[in-house]
Order: sequence, then structure tokens, then C-alpha cells
Amino acid sequence: MGKTSQQYDQVIEKSSSLFEKKMKDYGSAWRILRLPSLTDQIFIKAQRIRSIENKGVQKVDEGIASEFIGILNYSIMALIQLERGVAEQADMNVEEALKAYLHFAKESKDLMEAKNHDYGEAWREMRVSSLTDLILQKLLRVKQIEDNKGKTLVSEGIDANYFDMVNYAIFALIHLELE
Repeated sequence: MGKTSQQYDQVIEKSSSLFEKKMKDYGSAWRILRLPSLTDQIFIKAQRIRSIENKGVQKVDEGIASEFIGILNYSIMALIQLERGVAEQADMNVEEALKAYLHFAKESKDLMEAKNHDYGEAWREMRVSSLTDLILQKLLRVKQIEDNKGKTLVSEGIDANYFDMVNYAIFALIHLELE
């Protein structure tokens, strides 16, 4: 499991670096996005990945790895929004946003390590396309929970689904690095 931990950290390093650079370019404009808007951004990226997987070709010169990084980053932004609430304006500086990002990246990793222990790294035998489908399934669940005003009867909440999407995106990125 040490190998997974190291690979996980490498993906987080790459994705958090991109997040930090975008924060420097755009500030925290994303803080005004409501959760359904973030969910829809993730959905667009996951749908593009699935479309490329199904068609076997792409017309835009941006590969699926960058889309998985987008899913990862938007999912962490959503977790930040869940914790802090939606802002009316950009209200976080680069350092504060990166600290929040790394906090949720660590929580995601802790969850991954616990599940990885119990499931015996089953994700390593999964196809990237299956991870894409699981992300899309989680998105449909989140949309339903959002439509239900955040209420669930017996199911885990929105946050658990975002954490899972972070981890599925990281697993896909590890797979893509190995191919």
C-alpha cells in the first residue's frame, strides 16, 4: 500500500499545483459557485471522458487526464463550499485556498487508505472506463440529493460522494500514468 500512497501524493502534488496556479490567475472566483454549478462542471468533464472513451477519438487537443484533474479539483472545491458555504464574491487568497485544498486532499487520502485496506486495492484491477462510470453514477446521486434539498433517508450525504469522486479520479490518473 506504500506504492499507492506515494502515487496518490504525486497526483495531489500535480493537481494542487495546477489549482494554485489557477488561483494566482483567477483568484477565488469559484467561491461564488453554488454546489449544483460545481456538480455540473464535474458532470461536463466526466461526460467528455466517457464520450472520448466511447468514440476512441477526440477533436479537442486536451486529453482525458486533464479532465480527471478537473474532476478532482472541482470535487475539492465543492467540499470547500460545503464546509464554508457559498460566497458572494472572491474571498480567499491563494494561501488560504491552498490550505483548504490540502486539508480535503488529506481527508480524501485518509478515506482512500481505510477503504483500500478493506477492499485490498481492488481498484487496481478496474478499468479507467469503469472509474468514469462510477464518477457519473456519483454525480447522478449528488444531483438527486441536491434536488431533495440535501436530505437523504438512508444514504450517505453529498460530501461522501465528492470524496469518492476525488478518489476515483486519482485512481484513474494513476492508471493513466501506468499505461
